Amino acid sequence: MKLEYTNQALADLRKIAADSRALGEDVAIAVEMRIRTVIERVAQRPKAAEPVAERPGMRVVPLIRYPYKIFYRILEDRVRILHIRHTARKPWTEKR
Repeated sequence: MKLEYTNQALADLRKIAADSRALGEDVAIAVEMRIRTVIERVAQRPKAAEPVAERPGMRVVPLIRYPYKIFYRILEDRVRILHIRHTARKPWTEKR
């Protein structure tokens, strides 16, 4: 399935890259590769991740090894990546 990213998700990716680079190049590469792998799996099997109970139509997948969750929606012909959130932050409130 095709992927698209919201402006928020793109900003999240830039911030994650900057934050992980501060921990070293190896960390930055590992985090980037994990994000890519998880997003590729989302594109292949979008219904495999857990639905977000409080937000109908939204799904979330954790990165497991790294403290991030990827929030997305399944549309007719694509998956929209909404937000990539650090799990230590306060709960996310989606702008409507």
